[in-house]
Amino acid sequence: MLHVVNKSPFEKNCLESCVRLSQAGSCILLIEDGVYGALFNGEASEEIQTCLKDRKVCVLGEDLQARGIESDRIMSGVEVIDYAGFVRLAVEHPKVQSWL
Repeated sequence: MLHVVNKSPFEKNCLESCVRLSQAGSCILLIEDGVYGALFNGEASEEIQTCLKDRKVCVLGEDLQARGIESDRIMSGVEVIDYAGFVRLAVEHPKVQSWL
């Protein structure tokens, strides 16, 4: 399953809920303000580290750029993807869960 999180971990607990309920082998994609969850030493870094053990975690590069976040501030193991990568993930995963 592809889990798409678009809310900042500073604003809502969507990422926390996603991490708790997602299963091994799934993919978590951080978009819009959700990209703040991928920051190294950020609010959600512990949760993302847990995910990286058995789940793929991606962040949308265009949303990083729109927020002035350099990719070197993103946690190791988190993959920065573009819109084509977003489409690929949606095609690869038969189910998509949006966390709003």
